[in-house]
Amino acid sequence: MIHAVPLTVLPLIAYNLIGYSLSGADPWATELLAVPMPSGARWSPQLGDVLVVFAIAMLCIEMLRAAAPSPGAVLNRILSTVILVVYVAELLAADVAAHSVFVILMAIALADAVAGYAIRRARREVAPARDVDELP
Repeated sequence: MIHAVPLTVLPLIAYNLIGYSLSGADPWATELLAVPMPSGARWSPQLGDVLVVFAIAMLCIEMLRAAAPSPGAVLNRILSTVILVVYVAELLAADVAAHSVFVILMAIALADAVAGYAIRRARREVAPARDVDELP
């Protein structure tokens, strides 16, 4: 059962935990560290950047999970759609969600939901290969 839960729920949980606990200033613009580059420039990722990269990593894992047949695949697709609906509802109803980081996370959840259904459809359309000896 727990294997069927989409990993794209983790960025949603992280966004809400950070967004609601650090009210006031924009928590997503918080610089986490500064790394000097060989070019002399300074790379300084922000909290929002790290959360988006984390969400993309979760999406990649979800794509790998969707490609492998599993007993919880149908439940995973349903829950992916529910997560997308939660993103949309929160975007429309909560002021903390009015941020570009949240919209990017919602787009990642949309990609997860659509890809799950597309992979399922593609798997149904691919016919099993026949043995060479059976060809006419």
